[in-house]
Amino acid sequence: MSCALLLLLMSLALAIRTGAAVEIQRPRGVPLSKRQFYEENKPFTCLDGSSTIPFDRVNDDYCDCRDGSDEPGTAACPNGSFHCTNAGFRPTFIPSSRINDGICDCCDTTDEYNSGATCQNTCREMGRKERESLQIMAEITKEGFMLKQQLIHEAKRGQEDKQGKLTELQGSKKGLEEKVEALRTVKETAEDPEKEAKELHLKAWEEQKELIRMEKDKTRMAEAFLELDDDADGYVSVAELQSHLELDPDSDGSLTETETQGLLGGADKVDTSAFETVWSGIKDKYLSEVSQGQSDPPAPVETPQEEETRDFVSDHDSDHYPEDYAGEEEDVEDDEEDDDHEEEEEEEEKVPPTVQTPEKREDDEVSMPPYDTETQSLIDAAQKARDDFDEAERALRQVDDQMKNLEKEIGFDFGPSAEFAYLYSQCYELSTSEYIYRLCPFNRVSQKPKFGGSETNLGLWGQWAGPEDNLYSVMKYDHGQGCWQGPNRSTTVKLTCGKETVVTSTSEPSRCEYLMEFTTPAVCQEPASLDEVLHGHTEL
Repeated sequence: MSCALLLLLMSLALAIRTGAAVEIQRPRGVPLSKRQFYEENKPFTCLDGSSTIPFDRVNDDYCDCRDGSDEPGTAACPNGSFHCTNAGFRPTFIPSSRINDGICDCCDTTDEYNSGATCQNTCREMGRKERESLQIMAEITKEGFMLKQQLIHEAKRGQEDKQGKLTELQGSKKGLEEKVEALRTVKETAEDPEKEAKELHLKAWEEQKELIRMEKDKTRMAEAFLELDDDADGYVSVAELQSHLELDPDSDGSLTETETQGLLGGADKVDTSAFETVWSGIKDKYLSEVSQGQSDPPAPVETPQEEETRDFVSDHDSDHYPEDYAGEEEDVEDDEEDDDHEEEEEEEEKVPPTVQTPEKREDDEVSMPPYDTETQSLIDAAQKARDDFDEAERALRQVDDQMKNLEKEIGFDFGPSAEFAYLYSQCYELSTSEYIYRLCPFNRVSQKPKFGGSETNLGLWGQWAGPEDNLYSVMKYDHGQGCWQGPNRSTTVKLTCGKETVVTSTSEPSRCEYLMEFTTPAVCQEPASLDEVLHGHTEL
């Protein structure tokens, strides 16, 4: 920006000198820089060297030179150009075709010298306005550059602080690594006796459970013997055992005498001592007569559909009822079609018979007793060692994360003097009629509907993308959210000098390619002295 400003100011300086200007004689339409090629007393050579003509044929309203250089002040040559002196403003060139066309193109009116058009010389007024504008721009550049120096100073101090913090963390990390290893040893040392004590406790509990189970099994066996010994003669006979169909070996629904004798070990009857061997083979299937009485099948529950059928029949003074649990068919007097329909519904709604299962072993519900004082102390000590180790390991991870973030930030390209470092971890928004655009420098760009809707990623930080002589004037964000049947969204951010840091505009020049204008003091260059530029030249 400062180079363009310098050129503009130099142009003004060449055109202005305390309100007085001296016009150096030369043919109409010739710039001062080419005056030496137009000498009245010498033949004129076309600037492209194509031919040489007498000087009186210059500006004679006839095109002699192929490049149109012999007619700088007339419209004779289609490729010619006319130089507007524009004293008091900036000189400029216009196509020769505009000379004497009735429209004032030069602010000094020199292009309409023979058209009769009424023109006013506005150069000094235009120069004054531009001078004021340039002065404002120069002030902004000056203030922005001063802010930039502060940013550079703060960035340098920030970098030093970060480097110091990184060095400090590196020292802390070493100490934490040693602490973690020491606590790991303490933890492992505490866990060995804990593990041994818990295994001993579990083993003792398993042994205790086995004793309890054996005692209960012995009691259950004695109860079963008394239940089976119907005649109380001290023996369980084939006939007495044969009534327990759940013991049927082949599950064919009947327990034959031969099958029963096989269960009794080939004997016709067994006493208490021999029953122990028999019990080991039948106890898993045996159902106590007491438990059978307690687990009689529940009465059938009427479904809503059956209740409706009952109500319907009752309303018609009928003596018909739903079928009973055993599934016996009722005698009905309805027609055959109704019969078939009811049978289908009854078949679907029939409650399956309750399946009797062996008694649940009481010892299954017995909980392991609490640890003794000594074992619990070992467990508590080991847990404390684990907690201390976990805490130290967590602290080490946190230090690692902090170091990685600092190293990343320290190594980031924030400009030649780190002047852009203050933008890191910051976000700036621009609200339009439809969207809210959010720029987070060195991170991402996003767009969110103003009146509800999800956020769209317009690109992630890519690189500096300015020209070689001004690399840090453009940021590139790419790999954003994909467009429908199109490329991934991307954003180009153009940086301009300003006293404030703000997103000034956003647009979408091409589909899925966005452009943002962003002002920041970080791009302001040192301006040239305005007075020096304006008064450094004394001639037109």
